[in-house]
Amino acid sequence: MTALRDGVAVVTGASRGLGLQLVKGFLDRGMRVAGIVRSTDVLSSLASESDGRFLPVTANIADPEQVKAAFAQIKNQLGPVTILINNAAVYPRRDILDETPASFMDTININLGGSFFACHNVLPVMMDLGFGRVINVVTFADQAPIPFAAAYSVSKGAQRVLTKVLVAEIGDRFPNIVFTDWVPGALQTEMGLPDGLPPEKAAQWGVTLALMDERDLQGAFFVENAQVLPPRSKKERVVQALLGQKPVARSLD
Repeated sequence: MTALRDGVAVVTGASRGLGLQLVKGFLDRGMRVAGIVRSTDVLSSLASESDGRFLPVTANIADPEQVKAAFAQIKNQLGPVTILINNAAVYPRRDILDETPASFMDTININLGGSFFACHNVLPVMMDLGFGRVINVVTFADQAPIPFAAAYSVSKGAQRVLTKVLVAEIGDRFPNIVFTDWVPGALQTEMGLPDGLPPEKAAQWGVTLALMDERDLQGAFFVENAQVLPPRSKKERVVQALLGQKPVARSLD
């Protein structure tokens, strides 16, 4: 196995919205795909039409034992995972005064814990292969929290920190396992806006990003279809100008 396309793409939260469209996008590219969902009933028709290339797997992403079993099933039935998109999330609109320790941690365990549990299971496989792609679907909720979104804002902000931690821990030892943050934008979904971006359009960008295997995307940050370059210090700008090295943001279109 030498390419991302040769393995299996896993999408969490794959039953509807962006997750479902990501699954369809990978299938259109000829890949084998697994979708981790709460219930596989809504995906039975897609599975029957995919000639064995799509496997819906039932698991509560907040339960580490169920996630472990899900990835074992994926490996046994489809093969080793080369791409993981941590898409599963919940957005309970709840006043912080109405939050309980249990309700707050439920959101944390899904939005943050689910991403970690998935990474924890997929990284040993990617290390054996020597390459892989992990994309965390994130938001700006941590930078501009709004009312009635406390647990969501905290958990999604921590998910961005998780990406930085993975880069710091894994990036040097396994440089061909690349971690990227992606903000798909405000979508026409239950968690999004009625006049938002069609999820099938955003999914095209997400699939394109997942199949880009360049090392220099390590720790990169994308918003919708464009890379957002990190701010540069004055010294960095001067050195890069002298060397003729002008950073260029990638486009997914």
